[in-house]
Amino acid sequence: MTTLQAQAPAVRPRAAARTGLHAVLGANAAVVAVLFAQAGFGSNALILLGRLTGLYAALVLAFQLLLVARLPWFDRRLGMDRLTAWHRVTGISVVWLLVAHVVFITTGYAQLASLPPLDELVHLATTVEGVLRAVVAVVLVLVVGGASARWARRRLAYETWHFIHLYAYLAVVLAFSHQVAAGTTFTSSPLATAYWWALWGAALAAVLVGRVGLPLWRNLRHRLRVAAVVPESDDVVSIHITGRDLDKLPARAGQFFLWRFLERGRWWQANPFSLSAAPDGRSLRLTAKALGAGSASLRSLKPGTRVFAEGPYGAFTALHRTRPNALLIAGGVGVTPVRALLEEIGGHAVVVYRVSERRDAVLLDELRGLARAKGAVLHVVTGATADHAPDAQPLGARALGAAVPDVRERDVFVCGPSRMTDAVLASLRELGVPANQVHAERFTLAR
Repeated sequence: MTTLQAQAPAVRPRAAARTGLHAVLGANAAVVAVLFAQAGFGSNALILLGRLTGLYAALVLAFQLLLVARLPWFDRRLGMDRLTAWHRVTGISVVWLLVAHVVFITTGYAQLASLPPLDELVHLATTVEGVLRAVVAVVLVLVVGGASARWARRRLAYETWHFIHLYAYLAVVLAFSHQVAAGTTFTSSPLATAYWWALWGAALAAVLVGRVGLPLWRNLRHRLRVAAVVPESDDVVSIHITGRDLDKLPARAGQFFLWRFLERGRWWQANPFSLSAAPDGRSLRLTAKALGAGSASLRSLKPGTRVFAEGPYGAFTALHRTRPNALLIAGGVGVTPVRALLEEIGGHAVVVYRVSERRDAVLLDELRGLARAKGAVLHVVTGATADHAPDAQPLGARALGAAVPDVRERDVFVCGPSRMTDAVLASLRELGVPANQVHAERFTLAR
């Protein structure tokens, strides 16, 4: 008898994608520096710094568009969570670079004209083509950045935050038009002009392809509809979806879609739900708990309702396996991608399912059946968490080490509420599980 084992790829998918993004950013940063030098240096150091910070603000802004373009190759390898986190970090960089650009340029020209900086800014905005558009772009970026701060996100409804965030695209257009009209480096040579047009064209094309073109094409091709609505408990419901040529939809167990159900009063709402069963080429299934108005109303969906789905998204898949055996840890309704992953994954698996009470264990009967069929071990962990007793934590290092003694020899997939996920990741570090064997997805339902 021959035993097949999962082999770690020569180059890990996540490392390849991360290296690729760093290489793209680094190469473009070098090109910008060369073009900046070729444009020549003026006598005013502040204006020189203003030009340089403006160019790098434009580069990072274009890179931000690539991060949120949802291109499948990057998303499958890095995951939307990681790409969004990088987008947030680069967004902070854009804000500071733009502020520095305005301050340096305004102060430099104010020195030459012997005017107060604010008066010089007004003069530039009213007399130099493109500067007023740049001022508006900076204001929009500051508003979007402020709305994206953690303290603001906690207070804003998701729909409000998303609407404000859309103004970032207007800021991009205004910033580029300013660069075309007033950018010294942009017009310094045909090579520089061609480079900036190509950079912005590629960034905007990536967004149009990933966020508009690909979702439209897939939905026209697959024509998704609700096939059945199945209550799993008082507050949990499964939606079965059918369509055409679903065997050609590149979805994997562990991934999620942004779902829109095309009926009156609901079509504009897009909610992220993971697949709760491995795709079989004939149908898709999502399972949702009533955590908000959008998910609570799913129970009233009618079979035959048209569905518009964006995705699949996420790197929480077997693509990132490095070991033949796995440990799957789920918390609450975060069990949905874990249940799908258990169905697909090979090798020996241990499943740890954390819930407050056994009655909260969604899809438990299915998990038991899958565990029996695949020879997996299933642990259902219940009870309250004792914050004051670290050694008694249900998912602490001691408990996990006792339940899975060979945890360091397994891939570990974790999906659940942020607090639980953070605690599990800390336990895995304490147990010495290598970072490349840990795969986490934080389950947070968009409000």
